[in-house]
Amino acid sequence: MEPPRTVFQLLAEIEIDAVAPSNQGFTLTGQGAGTDRSEYRLDVHFELPLDNRTRTVLGELLSQSELTISRRAAGMQLRPLRPQRAPRAPRAPRP
Repeated sequence: MEPPRTVFQLLAEIEIDAVAPSNQGFTLTGQGAGTDRSEYRLDVHFELPLDNRTRTVLGELLSQSELTISRRAAGMQLRPLRPQRAPRAPRAPRP
């Protein structure tokens, strides 16, 4: 039996037009796909330093990407990834 799927609401599909390096990552800009022609900006930050080669490769990959932004539908509660254990009963002290 499959677990119930979480319902996500599509917010935007974005075609990336430009990628600019920033201190700790990149700034992506683009336009909404289809009838949504709004301009979007996404800042991507990395906690680890990027060497020049990695930054170049990531920048090229990101510039060829499209983003789909979705959010959890209203009223849906987060569920833990693993079942939680019941709390243990306190042990009686040893004599």
